[in-house]
Amino acid sequence: MLGAVLMGAERPPPEGVYPHFGHPVGSIWEGVHVISPTRLVASLALALGLTAGAASPAQAGGETLKRSVSNILFAPVDLALAPAVAGTTMYNNLKNVGDSTAVRYFYPPFGYLWLTGVQAGASVLRAVTGCIEFLPGLALLPFDAEMPPIFDPAERGGAYVDKDTPPLHIKFGIDYTTPPS
Repeated sequence: MLGAVLMGAERPPPEGVYPHFGHPVGSIWEGVHVISPTRLVASLALALGLTAGAASPAQAGGETLKRSVSNILFAPVDLALAPAVAGTTMYNNLKNVGDSTAVRYFYPPFGYLWLTGVQAGASVLRAVTGCIEFLPGLALLPFDAEMPPIFDPAERGGAYVDKDTPPLHIKFGIDYTTPPS
């Protein structure tokens, strides 16, 4: 018997076992077909290929990686400059908007604290989106495609320093609260 098993000879299933699937007769698994590992891998490869083909608009390229690295590197600078950017924004808004005298005296302390918090939070969000965009930008670097920015205000907002060089987009001191003109 042992020799027949080692040589691959068929042997009858044990008593009470469903012959084609190997599950006991009357169990909840009776009649359930277990997929082979080869078929499972082939199915997953096919599903991944179809998914990648359907998600082609969300590809990244060199510009995405450049934006990601810039966001990661300069978000801490934005965080450090948040009080200065908030002060500049407040000064420009008070100068350009015709508010009453009461608003001009009572708004600044609370507005400055609020704007500083918004600027600081937006700089943290800039760092997080830089980290999110890094892997797609790196993985799809050889392809000629680009992913739209996840955090748009970092791209569109005005900044103290905004210099686009070939290896890196140097941009920090971004005003996240004033819409671009």
